[in-house]
Amino acid sequence: MTHEVINQAPARAGLNEYLINPAMTEAVKRYDAQWATAQLSEVGALVGQADFQRDAELANTNPPVFASHDRWGNRVDAVDFHPAYHRIMGAAISHGAHTSCWSSPRPGAHVARAATFMLFAQIEPGHACPVSMTHAVVPSLKFTPSLASEWLPKVYSRVYDPQLQDPATKTSAIFGMAMTEKQGGSDVRANSTRAVASSDGSWILTGHKWFCSAPQSDAFLVLAQAPGGLSCFLVPRVLPDGSPNVFRIQRLKDKLGNKSNASSEIELDGTVGWLLGEQGRGVRTIIEMVAQTRLDCVLGSAAGMRQAVSEAAWHVRHRSAFGAVLIDQPAMTAVIADLQLEAEAATWMALRLAAAYDDPSAAAFSRLATAVAKYWVCKRGPNHAYEALECLGGNGYTESFPLARRYREQPVMAVWEGSGNVIALDVLRAMAREPESVAAVDQELASALGVYPVYDAHVAATRKLIGQVAADPAAAAGQARRVVEALALGLQSAVLIREAPAAVSDGFVAARLGADRSFEYGSLDAGLDLAGIVARA
Repeated sequence: MTHEVINQAPARAGLNEYLINPAMTEAVKRYDAQWATAQLSEVGALVGQADFQRDAELANTNPPVFASHDRWGNRVDAVDFHPAYHRIMGAAISHGAHTSCWSSPRPGAHVARAATFMLFAQIEPGHACPVSMTHAVVPSLKFTPSLASEWLPKVYSRVYDPQLQDPATKTSAIFGMAMTEKQGGSDVRANSTRAVASSDGSWILTGHKWFCSAPQSDAFLVLAQAPGGLSCFLVPRVLPDGSPNVFRIQRLKDKLGNKSNASSEIELDGTVGWLLGEQGRGVRTIIEMVAQTRLDCVLGSAAGMRQAVSEAAWHVRHRSAFGAVLIDQPAMTAVIADLQLEAEAATWMALRLAAAYDDPSAAAFSRLATAVAKYWVCKRGPNHAYEALECLGGNGYTESFPLARRYREQPVMAVWEGSGNVIALDVLRAMAREPESVAAVDQELASALGVYPVYDAHVAATRKLIGQVAADPAAAAGQARRVVEALALGLQSAVLIREAPAAVSDGFVAARLGADRSFEYGSLDAGLDLAGIVARA
């Protein structure tokens, strides 16, 4: 009898992860992407399958392996992946998780692409790195029309081909990025990689990169010092004549999480590249890519929150203790409700941002709001994952369940493309240099006034704080995180007040802005509609 398994949750598989995610389905409809419902439902069913989830596990338990030379001694700089990783990449690319919004523009295209990306990232986040960079490279490529005409058709392709070969013979391409160096990190102006013009119009690069994401990609955007200053270059792994470019992978990074994705250190030594944009305007050129990947960090963190709370809710609906199903016990009800509030706020904020990228007139809003969301949503991810993990008890702490992997994964979104202080200071910089962005965000905050007195008070306090920072720029840096947090909570509250069901907006405003708000998940006012919130998890 002791071998009979009872009171354990069944496998959470065979569910349509799109159709059972009410925040996502409601936001997709609200932001003009209802036309994508059939495709999103197809993706939701795919990622909910047990074999897809098994591939996600295999891609992480069998991480990429680097080989500097082949068995005959030839330098190859190869990164080999488990077949499960390639299956996941192939599925994401074929469903347009990378560039569908660029290749088929229409109202709601960025929202539909964002939702597709989130569904794949919810189950396997590591592959989302090259998918995101391939998406994000599009606006940067357009700075040089000749390079855009050569590479954009390959980037738009729905075919995934991991083989490195002459670009002219490939119909598709995946892009990576290499900006930071060991002596400077986020301070890319300290980069020492040099670029010298060649007689044939190309450039020769010499230097190193401390973090090169997805080194198996077909091509990369790389920053290097040219005679005219820091500039951006397109560097392919294989040259137009089919010969390998000099792209020496020094090692793969042994990371806390993000195990299925290869991150590396590389050396460039007579490496051929092509100037993208203008000399001396490298940051301006690559910042277009950075802005898009920052949005994807928000999408990825929100997707992680959805995975975390849905796994936790599934477990407590199928597990009993002390004479009752866990979800029906008030303490657990409050925890799941609070985790769902966080996930809903992140999802609504993420897709509201994606909608802004569909609207050319919303550029000022997206400039500031993306940085605010990147800071806040990504920082909220790790502790959210931990609390969800704890709902599973000892099971959650084991590698047999996905939340241990998710807990290690969430911090990368906060670190990548600008860690906390870098992003917070960027928010201050945007506020000072682009006052129209402050006005656009304030308009968003104002759109939800008059419903909750506590929200109105928060907006008034936020406006006062912004005024103080503007009046004393010398002291602004010390207040950067405080400003960003106030803006983030305001933006999340505003979108929920306008768009989400009353149970969600009531709960979020009370839990995050109310006078009795708590530092820990699960300390909610019993008068809130906790059952209604939990039902959405």
